Amino acid sequence: QVQLVESGGGLVQAGGSLRLSCAASARTFSSYAMGWFRQAPGKEREFVAAISWSGGNTYYADSVKGRVTISRANAKNTVYLQMNSLKPEDTAVYYCAADFNIATTKDDYNYWGQGTQVTVSS
Repeated sequence: QVQLVESGGGLVQAGGSLRLSCAASARTFSSYAMGWFRQAPGKEREFVAAISWSGGNTYYADSVKGRVTISRANAKNTVYLQMNSLKPEDTAVYYCAADFNIATTKDDYNYWGQGTQVTVSS
């Protein structure tokens, strides 16, 4: 069982940066691949980024590639999402997710946080 708590969301102007954090409760955090997803009002939850248990493999959605970096600190049971050059279309609730295998689809993740709101003003 994994409990996930996101933080770091907020209001930022277009072109700004935010770093989201996701703290996990699992003692075996380093066994889990981690993903970030986002959901804007009226839209489906969509993939943003994912990282393998070791941090050696990462995947990004085309819409954020080059602007977003996913990383993890296994000693701190935490995964991060550094977001730069933010755009109004990045506005959404951002969720972190965990499972044993790295994946880019939401149905492949069994553990989810409660989400953190990111709002980018123009």
